[in-house]
Parts: sequence; C-alpha cells; structure tokens
Amino acid sequence: MLSYQEQLSNATRSQMEATLALMTNLTTRTFEGVEKFIELNLTVAKTSLEESTAAVQQLLAAKDPQSFFSLTTAQAQPNAEKALAYGRHLATIASSLQAEFTKATEAQIADANHKVVALVEEISKNAPAGSENAVAFLKSAIGNASAGYEQLSKSAKQAVEAMEGNIASATAQMTQAAAKASGRSAKK
Repeated sequence: MLSYQEQLSNATRSQMEATLALMTNLTTRTFEGVEKFIELNLTVAKTSLEESTAAVQQLLAAKDPQSFFSLTTAQAQPNAEKALAYGRHLATIASSLQAEFTKATEAQIADANHKVVALVEEISKNAPAGSENAVAFLKSAIGNASAGYEQLSKSAKQAVEAMEGNIASATAQMTQAAAKASGRSAKK
C-alpha cells in the first residue's frame, strides 16, 4: 500500500503530465489557427491585388463619366460581399479554434476532477479516526469547485453562442444593405 505522500506525489506527477499534454495540444491548435488566418489573409491579399488591377484598368478604359460611375457602382456590391465572406471565414476559424480549446479543456478538467475524487476516496478509506470532518470538508470543496467550473463553462458557451448570433445578424444586415445599395445603383 502506498503512503499518502506517494499517492499525492503520483497524483501530482500525473496531473503535471496531463497539463503539459493539454498545453502542447492547445499550442498546436493555436498554431494551426494562426496558419489558417495567415493563409486566408495571403489569399485575400493576392486576390485583392489582382482584382484591383483589373478594376483600375476597367475604370481607365471608361469613355465618359457616366460609364466611369457605373463601373464604380458595379464594383461596390462584389467588394461588400467579399468583405462579408472574409468576415465569415475569419469567424469560422475563430469559432473552430474556440470549440477545440473548449473540448480539450473540458476533457482535461473532467479527467483531473475524476482523479482527485478517486484520490480523496482512497485517502479517506485509510484516514485515521477523527478526520471525518476534514475529509468531508475536502469533498465539499471539490464539489464546489466542480460546480463553479460547470457554471463558468455554461457562461462561456452562452457568450460564444451570443457572439456567433451577433456575427450572423451583422452579416445578414450587411448583406441586406449591400443588396439595397446595388439595387439603388442599378436604378440610376
């Protein structure tokens, strides 16, 4: 049978290894998210440069002010739609990264909580007489910490859902505004 110190030492070592694995996983996911963000921005920059060059050439080829303004107006809606698509893609990257972080963290916390509860149960079985109050206090503290984490987790999920809803709403409003603007310019 292991002594309390050996049990705590093993539990601490196991927890440190799990925390290191979690941090490595989160760091890897962060780099993957940054890579996606950089790739998106490079693609947008390259495409934007090509499209801007073509647009300027079209504008320079305009024969009169009327055709110049028609071309300018015609380019407004596609640019607004591209900006919206960029925002949606960026939000998708951020949302995906956040979901992966949440999933990994929740799994780590659940595993750690399970190990702590098991350790407390093992120690309480062999606790000397008269330590029942201390063991009960420890169990209560673990239960309160778990309940606090669950509430924090729920609040974080609600905040993410609200943010995603706000992004979707803003995207819809911007799409409608771009459609109205292009509709007005087509009537002129």
